[in-house]
Amino acid sequence: MTTKVSVAPSARRLTRSLRDIGYSFESAIADLVDNSIAAGATKVQISIVFDGKASTISLIDNGNGMVGSEIDEAMRFGSRRTYKNGELGRYGLGLKTATLSQAKRLEVVSLAKGAETPVARTLDLDFINDTDRWEVLDTSEEAETAEALELLQAEHGTVIIWKKLDRLLPIKSPEGGWARRRIEGLSEKLNAHLSMVFHRFIEGIDGQKVTIEVNDEELEPWDPFIRYEAETHDLGVDEFEIEHDGQTGKIRLHRFLLPTREDFSSKESFESAAGPDRWNKQQGIYIYRANRLVQWGGWAGIRTIDEHTKLARCALEFGTDLDEAFNINVAKMRVSLPAQLKKMLTRPVDELCIEANAAYRRSVRRAMETSEEEVIKDAPAMGSSESGATIGLAIKTAAARTGNYDALKAITKLLRDEMPEVADHLGL
Repeated sequence: MTTKVSVAPSARRLTRSLRDIGYSFESAIADLVDNSIAAGATKVQISIVFDGKASTISLIDNGNGMVGSEIDEAMRFGSRRTYKNGELGRYGLGLKTATLSQAKRLEVVSLAKGAETPVARTLDLDFINDTDRWEVLDTSEEAETAEALELLQAEHGTVIIWKKLDRLLPIKSPEGGWARRRIEGLSEKLNAHLSMVFHRFIEGIDGQKVTIEVNDEELEPWDPFIRYEAETHDLGVDEFEIEHDGQTGKIRLHRFLLPTREDFSSKESFESAAGPDRWNKQQGIYIYRANRLVQWGGWAGIRTIDEHTKLARCALEFGTDLDEAFNINVAKMRVSLPAQLKKMLTRPVDELCIEANAAYRRSVRRAMETSEEEVIKDAPAMGSSESGATIGLAIKTAAARTGNYDALKAITKLLRDEMPEVADHLGL
């Protein structure tokens, strides 16, 4: 007779392992924002507060909120709830794993639309470590719940608070100046990340507009394709179909050629367009799942990053019905392009890169011509020595032809300030 044997995993061991699932601080916060958007929130407020060991990170949204059964399911590892097509959730792990990657205590307080009283649950890693049980604490009647509810400032919504920030605070001197600088410095990188990942929601594309604030600063969307610049070239949309598990799914590829430096409306706009990882690393395919950016930078194995193609960027869009085909990871920050899709993308991607290469080379030629004109204009003002002037002219010409004329200008200024006789000799 066959009998059943329970082999439920150790809560202590498994939760400890889940702390290293691969989140960065920015991607962990982004996973919480996903939940807020899925709950219909139009405003998400994130606060990062340094207070030594008592430092906290909180997220407040005005979404639909949760009743008791819903919050219990949200706190379950591997939620049993089903996700609708287009919903940003995926594995039922995000809230918990995102939190534990950064902190040991998760407090959730929620007031459902139409409800009179809030519900609250707390997941504490120290408690699980002591009990080795899959249990959370019902903290609905605790004083902390009333305090958290005051932060809501809305008729419904959810407050999430991270405490015991052991992955963010140094073990030694968590009250010190370095700890303060580390916590207070989190917001700059987070702002850039959220502005990029959720730029379509911040812009209100497809109707769902979401305001995101970090420490009371409202984020502006960062559009990778710089569509607000007049010289950005929209190369149109291609559509593809792929098959997976007997089903057919549609994918869109939207290609853009960004302006060269001199064609931007301002220096500030050019610098902003470079993106968080700067020009070379920001080129390539931007992959969107249900309007949420999940992967960017590089060409997903289709080709390599190249200085000459840094102006080429394209949006690849798919729906949640193709999650299995794209093998999206738990943190929703990495996907793998299906082999059949890679073949389909090769031609349009190569065409885009050819155009980007041509634009780059035209820009370099214009810069060299302008620099050489400046050399010729300066030539009559050569210095006191004919041989020195000849050397100076040769240096200027070489700098212009190699695209280093701006660097030469900086060197010339230094020589004029500190060694004027040398600058005069060379006619610089």
